[in-house]
Amino acid sequence: MTTAPTGLQTDVLVIGAGLSGSAAAWKLAELGYDVIVAERDIAASPQGSSHGSARIFRYSYPDPLYTQLTVEAKKGWDDLERRNGRRLITPSGSLDFGSIRNPAVLANILDGTGVEHELLSAHQAGEKWPGLSFDPLCTGSDLVLWQPGAGVINAEATVNAQLAEAKKSGAAVLEHWEAVSVRRSGRRQPGYTVTSTTGETIEAGQVVLAAGGWVADLLAAADLPDAFLRHLPPVEVSQENAYHFPYRDDADCGPVPEGHSTSWPTLINKSPDIQVYSLPGGMDADFRGQKLAEYNAGRKMSSAAAQDGRIDGANRERVIEYVRTMMPGLVPEPYAETTCLFTNLPGEDFLIDRADGITVVSPCSGHGAKFAPLIGDFTAALVAGASRGDVNVPTRFRGVSTALKTAVS
Repeated sequence: MTTAPTGLQTDVLVIGAGLSGSAAAWKLAELGYDVIVAERDIAASPQGSSHGSARIFRYSYPDPLYTQLTVEAKKGWDDLERRNGRRLITPSGSLDFGSIRNPAVLANILDGTGVEHELLSAHQAGEKWPGLSFDPLCTGSDLVLWQPGAGVINAEATVNAQLAEAKKSGAAVLEHWEAVSVRRSGRRQPGYTVTSTTGETIEAGQVVLAAGGWVADLLAAADLPDAFLRHLPPVEVSQENAYHFPYRDDADCGPVPEGHSTSWPTLINKSPDIQVYSLPGGMDADFRGQKLAEYNAGRKMSSAAAQDGRIDGANRERVIEYVRTMMPGLVPEPYAETTCLFTNLPGEDFLIDRADGITVVSPCSGHGAKFAPLIGDFTAALVAGASRGDVNVPTRFRGVSTALKTAVS
């Protein structure tokens, strides 16, 4: 940790040291910017959305844009792993099933990408993965999509790897430095004075807001144009519940050696009765169980500051019943449980947009982890402007700017 004295100056201040903030710092520092990262807690904080060792990397999306972006993001992951000298995505493969998930549509989109995949019947999938049930009477569909190239992201290790790359290019990381206001500077023009809870200040030419579940608080405390603020999509933060269930077979337990895949796949089941995701829990689960959670079933909050870490008892029982019915390879008794943050935008889209010298980065909605290195590229492109013409941020992610241009015309 570095303590920040009042009066620091930098080209770009990145607020938030999670997956998005660390990626932005890496890419901006490599472009030659003087970068400071300010984090309210610690990098990959357990209070945020980028902690732990288990996030799903998969290519399947009902939206071709995100599938193509995943293909592009994988190049960044490969580069980061080479630089860092360690595996950040452990191969596992992934399964998609359930009538709402619609495996046939997902497979059709993957057909045009070159991503390896296979569409199986529920019976075929059950023979291949006897620890799982794909009963069409429960899922509403007889189809299961298999993607062998999917994996499990070690989120915390990724944050540290990206910050290490940023530091190689001169970036500084300040932990326990909580920003509470971003105001136009009276000393640095153009620029901003960012003030912490303790009254310390940093003068920055530009600011990147990558604060996850705290982004709404910072948006309200930032000198952004009124028109930009009016067109911002609503940000919904929720405290989700996640559980770890033990494998019945001891052979499934233990760390995964380099060059090997996990014994269990990741999965997404969106069925009429319940929508869940599951993945090998890795270090978070002491390498002996599967992480499981129900989609968007948590308590809604105005900000991450309102989280209390309490598990919803009714949700726990729903998930236990799901494991008992649909995952016979697991013991239906969770040995660990935790809460985590989702920051959702309408349509589960991302917000990566800019007004004046402030760039807002919210690639969340429960599926942003897999894009981390690419999010860094997008953020750097907005900050650098015309000098980074090799990277184009999708227009949909710049919805506020698009709406403002339309209003003017």
